[in-house]
Amino acid sequence: MTAPLTPPPPPHDQSARFSSRAWPPSSPAGYGYGQDGPGMKTEVREAAVVTVVVALGGALLGVLWNWLAPRVPLVGDVVDGGWVVYLGDTEGEQRIGVDGTFTLLALGFGVVSAVVVFLLRRRGGVPLVVALGVGGLLGALLAWRVGVWLGPSDDVLGRAKDVGRGVTFSAPLKLGAKGALLAWPVGALAVHLGLTALFGPRDPEMPPYAMEKGSV
Repeated sequence: MTAPLTPPPPPHDQSARFSSRAWPPSSPAGYGYGQDGPGMKTEVREAAVVTVVVALGGALLGVLWNWLAPRVPLVGDVVDGGWVVYLGDTEGEQRIGVDGTFTLLALGFGVVSAVVVFLLRRRGGVPLVVALGVGGLLGALLAWRVGVWLGPSDDVLGRAKDVGRGVTFSAPLKLGAKGALLAWPVGALAVHLGLTALFGPRDPEMPPYAMEKGSV
């Protein structure tokens, strides 16, 4: 008689090697995200600071806009015993230049604010992106009001009387294209997202054993 054959051992299961190894690892030294980046409270606090600082930069933008924007010439005259004010240069493009100057300056401020925020905190995150957008919009609104406040008075009839008949004076600083207020937030968001995509932290690569486990 022959002895009963011993049944062969079960085939080696590759997945058994990794059954006790979760992916991603939760240890700080592993590839997990539990310890990656600050907590939500810290992110919200940083976002609030970014919003305030970026918005306050609008005061500087308003000063520069008032300084660099072209002046729209006005001329006062007396017609039928009453004062009237009309454009001194009907074919001039000063009004377009006023809006264009604000738009270019706002775009520049958006680029600078995005670069500074990225260099100080090389990560993205919803709170930070929202802070850049909201802060840029508030900064643009503040710049608009500061520029108008620093510019010539809106009492054009009174100024026409003060300077005299036929004398050219500057019109109040006005922003005709209100869409220029979006130049700062849109520019800041676009630049920051681009910098984060190009130079921000990358997602960790999956180690070989995790790939083997997923293929079984």
